[in-house]
Amino acid sequence: MPRIGRSRVPLASPPGAAGPSGSPLPADAPAGTVPATGGDHPLLVQLHARHGFAAPDASAFDGWAAQPGAALVAFVEEPVRVKESLDLAVIAPEIARAFPGAFRCAVLMPAAARAVAVRYGFRRWPALVLLRDGAYVGAIDGLRNWDEYVAEVGRLLAAPATRPPSIGIAVSAPGAGAPCP
Repeated sequence: MPRIGRSRVPLASPPGAAGPSGSPLPADAPAGTVPATGGDHPLLVQLHARHGFAAPDASAFDGWAAQPGAALVAFVEEPVRVKESLDLAVIAPEIARAFPGAFRCAVLMPAAARAVAVRYGFRRWPALVLLRDGAYVGAIDGLRNWDEYVAEVGRLLAAPATRPPSIGIAVSAPGAGAPCP
């Protein structure tokens, strides 16, 4: 069993929950769920294997996200590129415990996270995105103090769905009138 610091981190799913080729997948994993194995860091893997976060790939994400209710999605990057992803791997389960039953959780491993992130307009990695019935509610990008996470997640849970932020490029058509003052 791999060791991280002084603690042992289990990398296996609950007994009997193995996906293709013996990879760790919960028995109720949706189609398209990618086992978090291979080159993924053990702290990222444990979000799925130990804490029960879903780990959909980019092609299965829309189906997972569209399920009824609130969902908290952790967007992580390769730790060699964004070392704070390891911090979020520790923080995200604590947030789930601070809001029991308020949302279901998923982690998008680096490849899936890069493919899906462009939809949500967050500016810093890692990030948490809150969805409701598949619609965007808001994002918490970068790392924060614990009090800020609790306040922001609470605010997002009470907020209505909204349009994700975009980069805001103005578009005009030929022959259109002058821009608004």
